[in-house]
Amino acid sequence: MNDDAPTRGTPVGRRVLLGMLGLGAAGVAAGPVLSQAVNSLLSGIAQQDPTGLTDLLPNSGGFRYYSVTGPVPVRTAADYQLTIGGLVDRPRSYTLADLQALPQTRLVHDVQCVTGWRVPGTPFEGVRLADLLAAAGVQAAGTAVHFTCFDGSYTESLTLDQARRDDVLVALKMQDKPVTHDHGGPVRLYVAPMYFYKSAKWLSGITVTPKVETGYWENYGYDVDAWVGKSNGRDDAPTS
Repeated sequence: MNDDAPTRGTPVGRRVLLGMLGLGAAGVAAGPVLSQAVNSLLSGIAQQDPTGLTDLLPNSGGFRYYSVTGPVPVRTAADYQLTIGGLVDRPRSYTLADLQALPQTRLVHDVQCVTGWRVPGTPFEGVRLADLLAAAGVQAAGTAVHFTCFDGSYTESLTLDQARRDDVLVALKMQDKPVTHDHGGPVRLYVAPMYFYKSAKWLSGITVTPKVETGYWENYGYDVDAWVGKSNGRDDAPTS
């Protein structure tokens, strides 16, 4: 499940998804209180919707709710863990409190979905992925990083050089608030210069690998290197 890949139930290919570009372009024309209530209602429906039709409905924040599974279990500070392993010298697990105790980096960039919508000036805050990899001690044979999620289905990958960029975070906050469950909380990946499907929600595992392992949507035709405006046949303005 991820913000940037509109499907539920049986996955569909990239060509079909990109054909939906204009279908969620408008925001909800309502006052703040009503919009908040509508967003909450749509989120609840979307979590149970096997058809994916609710994904086409806009909300006032500009984001869409997408899933590649059914409902996703909730993780809290009491039971959340992020494991780091693979080709590293010091594998370990982090609780939410462990991650919160580390130095935090705040970034503000546009969020760009490969299906066309954009949310400008979105703050994310969290631990630089490069710092977690440095603490783990990447071995010489490691050239890529594979990400798994506690929805049980979604995966993503980056090259090691991409993962070590300053604008790639293990994010604990989004829009200056803790990342909500709907947006992939309590911890999600944030890859600022790439289309939003690379920013995996409900992050639970980081594994250093000898080569890039294609992520969920790359197996359905999305580009592995998903630079905004330079991939997936799109010409969107860069986000960083």
